Amino acid sequence: MEKVNTARFDELLKGDKPVVCDFFADWCGPCRMLSPVLEAASAKFAEKATFVKVNVDDDFELAARYNVASIPLVCIFKGGEVAAKSLGYTTPSETEEFLSENL
Repeated sequence: MEKVNTARFDELLKGDKPVVCDFFADWCGPCRMLSPVLEAASAKFAEKATFVKVNVDDDFELAARYNVASIPLVCIFKGGEVAAKSLGYTTPSETEEFLSENL
């Protein structure tokens, strides 16, 4: 998964492919637990979406734009808009189910 800044994120949102974004922070325990789960899911769903990560400490303005108040927060963007959200740690099967239902 590519760690992106605001400019790269905005560029990806203009594309035709849905974007799955993991809003995280290095100090967040549940974020560190979710990271390998999302890495595995991103390989499985690579043809359906672009998977990226945004560090809320590094890109505070981007996190604020989407009202990210708690992390980890996984958002699926379609047509530049938030289409679905998943808050907190999810198991591999829960993550795959969320992605299957929303991509």
